[in-house]
Amino acid sequence: MTPTPRTTPPTDPVTSARMRRQRRRDTAPEVALRRELHRRGARFFVDRAPLPGLRRRADLVFPRKRVAVYVDGCFWHSCPQHATSPKNNAQWWADKLAGNVARDRDTDTRLVAAGWQVVRVWEHEDPADAADRVQAALSGS
Repeated sequence: MTPTPRTTPPTDPVTSARMRRQRRRDTAPEVALRRELHRRGARFFVDRAPLPGLRRRADLVFPRKRVAVYVDGCFWHSCPQHATSPKNNAQWWADKLAGNVARDRDTDTRLVAAGWQVVRVWEHEDPADAADRVQAALSGS
């Protein structure tokens, strides 16, 4: 996907500053899932690329079981329940968010083709329920 040239800034300076402060790792939903999995005895790598040469890092990686876990934010990954559409520069943001979703699907496809299981968790999901899904993937269910 070719990036669209930016003719106007996507947001005003205040919003831009707020967006820059968004954490890329160690978000509250990610930490809650890690704590729950760790409490259950699971051990994993954090913020690691599952495949060499793939510049897309998973939030949790279980290399021996070949399971990659992504904790997706509702805004950035267009959650079907909670996604919102910014009104300023609406088309730029629509393209940006659609690109994020397309990259997520491409990542899933590449990992599955390489023999990995991918677990996608929304930030609003209950950590215990998400941990159940991760454990099911780890056990091969």
